[in-house]
Amino acid sequence: MTDRWRVGANLATLANGLLGVGAILYTLAGNKAWAMLLIACAVGFDGLDGMLSRRSPAPPSVVGRVSDSVADAVTFGAAPAVLIAVHTSNTSTWAPFALAAAAVAAAYLVAALARLVYFTLRAYGRKDFLGVPTPQSALAVIVAILFHDTPAFQTVQPIGVLVGAAVLAVMMVAPIPYPKIRRDSPLRWPMVATAVAAGLVLVPIQFRPSVGSPLYDLAYVAGFALLVGVAIYYLAGPFTVRRPAPGPA
Repeated sequence: MTDRWRVGANLATLANGLLGVGAILYTLAGNKAWAMLLIACAVGFDGLDGMLSRRSPAPPSVVGRVSDSVADAVTFGAAPAVLIAVHTSNTSTWAPFALAAAAVAAAYLVAALARLVYFTLRAYGRKDFLGVPTPQSALAVIVAILFHDTPAFQTVQPIGVLVGAAVLAVMMVAPIPYPKIRRDSPLRWPMVATAVAAGLVLVPIQFRPSVGSPLYDLAYVAGFALLVGVAIYYLAGPFTVRRPAPGPA
């Protein structure tokens, strides 16, 4: 009998990877707005993959774990790295930082791959993440791009993007516990609100609203809400991880 939960999980993993490929192609084509939207949608499919897998009566498989990590490597490793490295708009501002952008993008990709390999081989059984998970890191890169590259809610600021991305790369491999967002997680509803904010900022900017228009103002406010949501996960996340009870003396 076909395990419908496992089939659904595999389809969600496939959707995740395909959205990542699409995000890379859109960035190379000069449309970072669409690329960021696809990455945000892929975060949802990544969560759906885990939810369906947990409902399956079959034990977790190595193939499923590896395929999930491969999809994550494309969507939350390679796609954000391309967002950092490729700049088809504001080229004169980014030109002096081209080499630095390529170096930071490479460091980000290496850090993402390193944590995914570690998770696949050793850390998959943990109740929490060790280091910031790649989907949350990708959302943080999107925040940096929104405010300092496309659509540049504040100013086009290459140094801000590059320093932020470098810090995010380090946080992915730092041995700091971060929670998995499940029903019993105290961060579940703040992260749901963060997902809503991501939609409210990334959908309107597809229409390239003019500064000061109602659509732009909606995206701008939602962008700050997304920033706050990501910051809550980074700053409060480690404090919500449940520590194991001490054993008997």
